[in-house]
Amino acid sequence: MNTESISLNNRKRKYDLFIRQLQPTSDSNILDVGFSNEEWLSGDNYLEKHYPYPYHITALGVCAFDLFQKRYPQVTAVRYDGKIFPFPDNCFEIGWSNAVLEHVGEEKAQVLFLKELHRTCRKVYLTTPNRYFPFELHTRIPLLHWLPKKIFDKILSHTTKRWATGDYMYLLSERRIKTLLKKAGIEHYRIYRNRFIGFTMDFSIIFQK
Repeated sequence: MNTESISLNNRKRKYDLFIRQLQPTSDSNILDVGFSNEEWLSGDNYLEKHYPYPYHITALGVCAFDLFQKRYPQVTAVRYDGKIFPFPDNCFEIGWSNAVLEHVGEEKAQVLFLKELHRTCRKVYLTTPNRYFPFELHTRIPLLHWLPKKIFDKILSHTTKRWATGDYMYLLSERRIKTLLKKAGIEHYRIYRNRFIGFTMDFSIIFQK
């Protein structure tokens, strides 16, 4: 099984958990934070590909959405500056964000991101990779990401993976996720561990008002 197949199977498991736990209906309005305009993998924009009511999805992101909108014309796409979501409180029944939290910046930006999800959505489902999974899912390099970020970035800067340095990602452990949730004022949540060959590959976090 290649890495793309593993990733696709993992996304299906996460989507199935989302459906089971949040139980969206044909009337549920959903906010998807962090869509991809260009699709590099078959699992990109998984929600839009598989959710049966795409006309109830609003996709929020920092990038252009011309290609995304052509692929998913029934979905409403909105671009923002990566800070405050351009929606009123409790505007959406459900928030979805797959593997975005690690890309929004350092702690201050991550806390704001969680606060905004909590403010605008009555229930939230988000995922993020486990920093201590042996294989780094973005670069496809084993173990290197266990080093301090400065050293990790320095080594990568001398490779073809230099795009993964700097603010591109800040990987999180379960302990770190709990700290961020506390700082965002989110007290009631559940964390699910998505495992592969016995290791936690990533986390699914669910919280609601």
